[in-house]
Amino acid sequence: MSWKEIFKDKKSIVDFIVTILFVVFVVVVFPEFLLFIEEREAVVMFDPFLNLFNPIDLTWTTFALIYFSVIAAIISLINKPAYLFLALQSYGVMLLFRMLVMYLSPLEAPEKIIPLHDPFVQMFGTGDILTKDLFFSGHTATMFVLFLAVKNKILKVIFLITTILVGLAVIFQHVHYTVDVVAAPFFSYASYKIVLGIKQYLKVAVE
Repeated sequence: MSWKEIFKDKKSIVDFIVTILFVVFVVVVFPEFLLFIEEREAVVMFDPFLNLFNPIDLTWTTFALIYFSVIAAIISLINKPAYLFLALQSYGVMLLFRMLVMYLSPLEAPEKIIPLHDPFVQMFGTGDILTKDLFFSGHTATMFVLFLAVKNKILKVIFLITTILVGLAVIFQHVHYTVDVVAAPFFSYASYKIVLGIKQYLKVAVE
């Protein structure tokens, strides 16, 4: 469906409004939740894989991959609003999953962590560096949401590769435990399928 077709269909208009309200809600609430998580007592997880090597600072590589992927996904989906809504809603549900499982699994950062400084945030803001937003890896999960959302086969391959590279990068930097990264795609897939299932049940356009 094109944007013109979206605004001619009542269910698609509702879908558009719900997407905006839902994503705005989650994006506003999530940072406040992370501040709560950061101040909470937590435990260090034993990770034998991380103990095999010292951390490597891959901050710029990680965010170059993430920003490239996000920009490429936006360009790919901007003229496919139904797919764009699906991607944004899946991302929002994934963040809700993160809030739930982070609340249930209070973890301290790995002992040798090199904090991940977002270059964009550091350039334009002075936000605190958070280290306890661990299980599961949001960066890895976001990349996998993009992989699921796009329909272009070349981009799918690229996003699958960037998912793996970002996952490895946050492990090599000791930003996340291994299990945080391994679990992330499963939560992304569950988020995507939940949103897709709701849309199909309500007979909302998904393409």
